[in-house]
Amino acid sequence: MEQRPLSFYVLAAFFALFVLFLYGPTITIGILSFQGPEGGLTFPMNGVSTYWFHDLFREQAVGDIWGAFRRSFLLGLMVMVTTVVVSVSAGLAFRKNFKGSAILFYAAITSLVIPSILISLGVGLIFNQLGFKVHWATSGFGSQLTWTLPFGLLIMFAVFNRFDKSFEEAARDQGATAWQTIRFVVLPIIAPSLIGVALFGFTLSYDEFARTLLTAGSYNTLPLEVFGMTTNVTTPVIYALGTLTTSFSLLIIVAFLLMVWGMNIRRRRAGSDAGKGV
Repeated sequence: MEQRPLSFYVLAAFFALFVLFLYGPTITIGILSFQGPEGGLTFPMNGVSTYWFHDLFREQAVGDIWGAFRRSFLLGLMVMVTTVVVSVSAGLAFRKNFKGSAILFYAAITSLVIPSILISLGVGLIFNQLGFKVHWATSGFGSQLTWTLPFGLLIMFAVFNRFDKSFEEAARDQGATAWQTIRFVVLPIIAPSLIGVALFGFTLSYDEFARTLLTAGSYNTLPLEVFGMTTNVTTPVIYALGTLTTSFSLLIIVAFLLMVWGMNIRRRRAGSDAGKGV
């Protein structure tokens, strides 16, 4: 058996430490959320139970947890749909050079390098100056798009940069209109990438804190609610909430991955059937 070099073990140890640093806090919170009724916020654990998960569904005096969850979920859906539609439209538009395209592109992605808290402050000030109400569904929605749209645009630019235009040309040769070509040729081919953009949009919105801090108005989203709980909650109920929200995020990711997996299976089957038909 070939002897592994020392560098292999050094890099393996470094990778293990990186994974521990990355997931250790989440795992710790998950473990502490199963404290007994008399448990505290630190180790050692005082019993093992699901008491604090049940406590989440009782009336809370610490805040509107489930209202904040509903707001974050709805805001995530709004941001997801908008990000997908705008990203695909922009990706199609940028396939052809037009006057000012470079300026428009750099203006669209500049928000990625601006500190998030400044985005939040700027959007909140603009809404106040214009006399509009600062609300999670308006100013909060807009500030979060400055975070999700650049990622969606960059993904779609990369997708269309590798897109084979011969598929569209073949569809037009068969008499398809521009809309039919997009609907029946382009969108099915780029569907896995659309799911990726949707996943980016939803998860980035659902977890966003800084860009929502000064734009959510009187009603908190879930990240703001959790932050508020850290200042006045001294029981493991906050750990139980963190575990549930993290599990929900993972379920969303798994659901999207299953969608991509199912689409790939159908595509392979369609290709196999077409080959047999030939």
